[in-house]
Amino acid sequence: MQTFKDIDQYINLLQAAKNRWAVLPVEQKIAKLQDVRNRTGRLAQQWVDLSVKNKQIEKGSPLAGEEWSTGPWAFLKAIRAYIKTLEHIQKGNPEILIKKISQRKNGQLKLTVFPFDIYDSLLFNQTKAEVWMQEGVSKNNLTGHIASFYRQKEPKGKVSLVLGAGNVNSISPLDVLYKLFVKGEVVIMKTNPVNDYLAPLFIKIAETLIKDDFLRIVTGDAETGEYLTRHPGIETIHVTGSEKTFNAIVFGRGPEGKKRKKENRPVLDPGKTITGELGNVGPLIVVPGPWNKADIRFQAENIVTAKVHNGGYNCVAAQVLVLPEKWDKSESLLDEVRKLLKSLPPRKPFYPGTTQRQQELVKVYPAAEQIGDDAPRTLVSGIKPGNNNEYAFTHELFGAMLVQTYIKGDTPSDYLRNAITFCNEELYGTLGATLLIHPKTIKELGNEFEDHIANLKYGAIGINIWNAVTFMLPQCAWGAYPGHTYDDIQSGIGVVHNSLMLDHTEKSVLFGPFRTLPRALNLAPPKPPWFVTNKTAHMTTKRITQFEYDRKIFRLPQILVSALRG
Repeated sequence: MQTFKDIDQYINLLQAAKNRWAVLPVEQKIAKLQDVRNRTGRLAQQWVDLSVKNKQIEKGSPLAGEEWSTGPWAFLKAIRAYIKTLEHIQKGNPEILIKKISQRKNGQLKLTVFPFDIYDSLLFNQTKAEVWMQEGVSKNNLTGHIASFYRQKEPKGKVSLVLGAGNVNSISPLDVLYKLFVKGEVVIMKTNPVNDYLAPLFIKIAETLIKDDFLRIVTGDAETGEYLTRHPGIETIHVTGSEKTFNAIVFGRGPEGKKRKKENRPVLDPGKTITGELGNVGPLIVVPGPWNKADIRFQAENIVTAKVHNGGYNCVAAQVLVLPEKWDKSESLLDEVRKLLKSLPPRKPFYPGTTQRQQELVKVYPAAEQIGDDAPRTLVSGIKPGNNNEYAFTHELFGAMLVQTYIKGDTPSDYLRNAITFCNEELYGTLGATLLIHPKTIKELGNEFEDHIANLKYGAIGINIWNAVTFMLPQCAWGAYPGHTYDDIQSGIGVVHNSLMLDHTEKSVLFGPFRTLPRALNLAPPKPPWFVTNKTAHMTTKRITQFEYDRKIFRLPQILVSALRG
């Protein structure tokens, strides 16, 4: 661990280099990214091995696929996307990377940003992503809202602090990429103590940036983090973590910090800007429709994955399962979810505080179903809506804990309207929401369905696909729904990823298949590689990562064979 004297020296070096980075020619920035990409490809197996060991995943387990997909795969995918955008900035036409521009009836722009190429179409079958822009962005001025840093004639550099998250191991490196290549800022990154075992590896991967004083990577505890946030040489801060951490940075700790927050009197230097991604109480809304037994089984796997993937330690995990009160299939779906929670093999809780959070939940809900012995998976069903202070609706549980509620509605449209109102008004945070709906129901709703999506106030929305998948798609903007303030921060302020470098985004909307082929033909389904029930996830995601690195065509049949065996 570095001393404060070391940190002072690092920040001085970054300060001296910040303007050099800001004006560095684009082709040199591309070369830096290419070097980082090559090192990542060579070290990807080591990255995953370290993650698997420290998260106590059994050797050879399909769960290792989680570490491939949210580790080197996501990172390599982002690097390729940033390089593509920078190449088109050189050509003067980054807007050409937007696949389609359309408008809602109120004029709001919707930009189709995924699939990005033919390989995305093959690997993410029947999946499409849109970025919806904020009011004021139009077709006429859209170009001016793309890559704004690179439109400056004489840009000035800044020194940014990235405070890393401990749950998903690519979060911090991805945040660094955003700060460097979208915002034009040099970075000092502090890893989270939970995963600081990766710091030496990240230093190897980023050697080309470190040797020129554009990046420094440090480890340390909360005291180190506080020293960094208060350092006069730090000009911007980005944090992924909890609301508690954000509030401590902005308002300070203890009773005085609470008093300052209540009065909205930040202790943070007013010359510094801070952004953050802070999680939420994530809803998963099930819309009534003509589901069959196969649909119920498949979507139960989708729901359970959205909860227990990565042990449940995802800031955008599904925490509240919202079911229709008047749907005759609600109980069957809930039973299937319950069976899956019981059938999955146990896994070690690697994130601190899990046992305490689980015990607090059971104390509030004594009738909770508990599965297992070591921080057991927990299901709390039948919580009634209508209480703005409901514990499970206002506390991010951050672990394998799922709660369920019923929402009224005589028609799918009425139900959706009520469910969305419930999510917007009673659940804490606005980071991500998932909605499962049969294609026939979407068709019946017509244009009204888009209005329902618009009314859902979340930064990432998944339709028939867990919204967390947008985290792995760099063209999407990743962050809370805009509008939070320091004294009501909830899921945070600002976005990251966003490889198309769009200003004033509102939300990313991801559309996936309700039925994956060939299950639509009633044959065995190729499960998505992020499903916790996928038996070959570790092999499939490793091969996809290798393909993302070298783009060797012979890997595609191998990926397909592995995926079909999942």
